[in-house]
Amino acid sequence: MEGRKKVIIIGAAGRDFHNFNVLFRDNPDYEVVAFTANQIPYIANRVYPKELSGKLYKNGIKIYDESLLPELIKRTNADICIIAYSDLPYETVMEKASIVNAAGADFWIIAPEKTMLKSTKPVIAVCAVRTGCGKSQTSRYIAKLLRKHGLKVVIVRHPMPYGILKNEKVERFASLKDLDKYKTTIEEREDYEPHIINKFIVYAGVDYEAILRRAEKEADIVLWDGGNNDAPFFRPDLYITVADPLRAGNELTYYPGETCARMADVIIINKVNSATKEELALLASDIKKINKKAKIIYADSIVIPDAPGKIKGRRALVIEDGPTITHGGMKFGAGLVAAKQYGASEIVRAKEYAVGEIKATFAKYPLLDLELPAMGYSRAQIKDLKATINSADCDVVISATPTNLGNLISINKPLVQVGYELKPRGKSFDDLIAKFARSVKNGSALEHR
Repeated sequence: MEGRKKVIIIGAAGRDFHNFNVLFRDNPDYEVVAFTANQIPYIANRVYPKELSGKLYKNGIKIYDESLLPELIKRTNADICIIAYSDLPYETVMEKASIVNAAGADFWIIAPEKTMLKSTKPVIAVCAVRTGCGKSQTSRYIAKLLRKHGLKVVIVRHPMPYGILKNEKVERFASLKDLDKYKTTIEEREDYEPHIINKFIVYAGVDYEAILRRAEKEADIVLWDGGNNDAPFFRPDLYITVADPLRAGNELTYYPGETCARMADVIIINKVNSATKEELALLASDIKKINKKAKIIYADSIVIPDAPGKIKGRRALVIEDGPTITHGGMKFGAGLVAAKQYGASEIVRAKEYAVGEIKATFAKYPLLDLELPAMGYSRAQIKDLKATINSADCDVVISATPTNLGNLISINKPLVQVGYELKPRGKSFDDLIAKFARSVKNGSALEHR
């Protein structure tokens, strides 16, 4: 161990482990002395296990709460701290840099290119400039298109390793029963369930080299379905980034979202049907400043309630997927759009009914008020989510989390499930995907590598 540079990786269970696996696991020049965790509940006070950390780490690597970072730097004599988040405002990135520098360590940002794994199969990556832009609906749209062109698509999802890490090296989801098999959280179900219902195989986990090699055996094409606004873990042959006009300006002020925008071959400006002309103009202008080569596609995000007749004239509690309205900072989501579009008489204030850990979530994210985030990282949190929903004084519950909450908890009011799908304007996006499909079939998709 003597002479090795000591490293702390700062993250939130995902990009942090991937950076370690690719750059440091078997690297004799560096010693990773700790991970830190933040943003997601229950991911600190664990150990990155010896089964995954390699021969240089016989006892694994401890994961600490990020609040202990200055103390950890001093205690371990850390030389370098590496940021490995997937959605942070620039001022927060530099705040963390200042904390690290003040404690005596260097602060590193790793280029995505250095951690991209090369696939033997063509790869399409779907990323975003912020959490909640519409990556998943974009991935679903692309997967269906490619299947129409006769290609077998396997989807690899950005990691959410929130459980027992040694059991999550490679996870394969082919049926809804697999969601229970792997003890998935609500957040994981939100991203995996729609793909499974559409009869696509989904891979996720911790070790993305092992995941990629498994996925390649089943696929004509690998579709990377990104998380938050992180860059892809696989080298893409077609790089698609989704942007959100409802948060126009964020594409220049969030890490690593701007990086994803700069690297993209295609940028989808989504939610056109919910945006103003001013918001769309600002977003398009920003994109053209930083990436003149990218093809810009405009698309609508269409909300689809399964029982729209239950909404009109009724007082509604609105539930959204957690990440979008918590650390994603969205002022409203698809559930609220559906409530207004289909004539709810009133949106009840979710914050008034929050209990336990859900109440703590509202305290942590002060901008939350009207809508309820579907937090469910533990049994206790799911229990508090149920209590919050069932205590609300409303006529109907409108849930826009992509997983069906009615399958997880008993809800004492009528439940309307809201889906949302991408609808590109014009035919240019379909034509682009068709052209890529042809290149896969004739073997030219990998020629530029």
